Amino acid sequence: MSYMIDKIDRVLPLVGKPARYTNNEHNAVHKNWDSVDVTMVLAFPDIYEVGMGHLGFKILYHLINQRSDALAERVYAPWVDMEERMRNADIPLFALESKRSIADFDIIRFTLQYEMSYTNILNMLDLAGIPRNSTARTDKDPLVIAGGPCAFNVEPMAPFFDAVVLGEAEEVMHEVLDAVKLGKANGHGRDQVLEALATISGVYVPSWYQDTIDENGVFDRLDPIHDKAPLSIQKRVIADLEALPSPDEFVVPYIEVVHDRVMVEVMRGCTRGCRFCQAGMLYRPARERSVEALKDQIRTLLASTGYDEVSLTSLSTGDYSCIGQLVTELVEEHEGTGTALSLPSLRVDSFSVNLAQQIQRFRKTGLTFAPEAGTQRLRDVINKNVREEDLLEAVGGAFAAGWHQIKLYFMIGLPSETMEDIAGIAELAHKVLAVGRKHQKSGKKRPTVTVSVSSFVPKVGTPFQWDAQDTPEVLREKQRRLREQLKHPGIQFQYHDVETSFLEGVFARGDRRLAPVIERAVDKGCRFDAWSEEFRYDDWLASFAEEGIDPTEYAQRQFSREETLPWDHLDSGVSKAFLWREHEAAWNAKTTDDCRLGDCTGCAVCFALGVENRVQGVGDRG
Repeated sequence: MSYMIDKIDRVLPLVGKPARYTNNEHNAVHKNWDSVDVTMVLAFPDIYEVGMGHLGFKILYHLINQRSDALAERVYAPWVDMEERMRNADIPLFALESKRSIADFDIIRFTLQYEMSYTNILNMLDLAGIPRNSTARTDKDPLVIAGGPCAFNVEPMAPFFDAVVLGEAEEVMHEVLDAVKLGKANGHGRDQVLEALATISGVYVPSWYQDTIDENGVFDRLDPIHDKAPLSIQKRVIADLEALPSPDEFVVPYIEVVHDRVMVEVMRGCTRGCRFCQAGMLYRPARERSVEALKDQIRTLLASTGYDEVSLTSLSTGDYSCIGQLVTELVEEHEGTGTALSLPSLRVDSFSVNLAQQIQRFRKTGLTFAPEAGTQRLRDVINKNVREEDLLEAVGGAFAAGWHQIKLYFMIGLPSETMEDIAGIAELAHKVLAVGRKHQKSGKKRPTVTVSVSSFVPKVGTPFQWDAQDTPEVLREKQRRLREQLKHPGIQFQYHDVETSFLEGVFARGDRRLAPVIERAVDKGCRFDAWSEEFRYDDWLASFAEEGIDPTEYAQRQFSREETLPWDHLDSGVSKAFLWREHEAAWNAKTTDDCRLGDCTGCAVCFALGVENRVQGVGDRG
């Protein structure tokens, strides 16, 4: 081990940001390998700065290291300069804490947050000398497992994982560790351990299934080929968030990272029913944590990390039923300490002047709203149950309370979108800026509005999973028109690369035939596809061509209701019948109410999982 550490130490002065690889950050956990029975490396397929900002990663790191019989270490994708040095010096991909090769661990657990990280996963396996394909691994190799939102259509990556966990990991991860620990104690081989893992609810073993392609070259079905393989795998869900032990410390990096602050999860799940939103469907039902538990955790984390900013996170923080009470009591406790409070993911109809005034007593950190569409018709299509007057009232309250920077998120390429809807984005941005100027106080900073536009990608598990994606040419034209219409002092325009969104659409609804394409792309040097400076679109197109696959057949294809979808066996608990009803409602521009505020909408998740929405209180949203 000392030889490996020496080799690493020699290359670190030669790369940018060596703190990505040095370890020994505040609150990092270092355990003696001889004192534990099972080891896991948590692998994030992006750079350190991105992975360190992921809350789920922090939670798993804490939970596993609370066990006396197990340890968790971390590994991130090395940036291209470090990768080159590692290959030249024959340094395998190593975990930060122990500097051991990740091939030495019992389990490698990748997080699947984004389709454009898939090449990084294979590249990381290559750097560790681990066979890419699960069937090529032996008992000497670690188990390679995965979890995260992309697990609900893991099929393009299925050949590369030994097992995949669907849903929330806090409970099932302990069961996975226990199964591997028992298998090691009994001398079981890989196949026996996989059989044990497959008996755990929520665990999918891809090699136990075989896909069938019809005579037209279209996915037909996926069949079990193992006598113990279930026909479908249902996600795991935590019934009571309060019963989970909350992390009392986070690793504090030496360099600036994404979300470099205390993050606490106020609630999990969302029942608003935005039809494009995969997380809102996959993480149902909605469950909340109590105000007292959140205050205790915030107090503890501020003390253990030294941070001076707190982010109250969830899919829609403004919908937390006790948000008014929580913010008021946090202000009373932390006012005068220099602590800032941020509320990401605010809905434009869940903000209030009173809440803005409360937060104003903290240091300002900026506000973001997500109207998503520029016209009321299209907001009804996507079930974004807010109106223009709601947004203007909310931003008016924010500007009046002292904010001068407002960010607005929109999406282009949504089903049924027209150029009139595109023009509506620009019109709404100009109206928001006008509200800001109306509230501008003499001598204060001028209001600015940032319009951030992403491209719609049809995601599995949503009512739009059947719908086609706009072509890159159409998306570029929509971006061009917005650039023209948003040229105005005080308005900034940001947008995403359409080629990246196109590939995301391909893999979001892909099947196992895409796995060789991903391998070819990696062999051509593709990785960090979400980073514009590293994205190699021509190499991707060549990889598709060499495999005889037309990527537009995935991205621009309209699926029918009758056909079997490549991900139908991966069950989020939300019924396919409900998703189709919502799909039809969308194309008729009919909205559906939030079931927490009214009648059951029939998504069936509460019945399928036996876990109902859990709300702390009502009428206290500020």
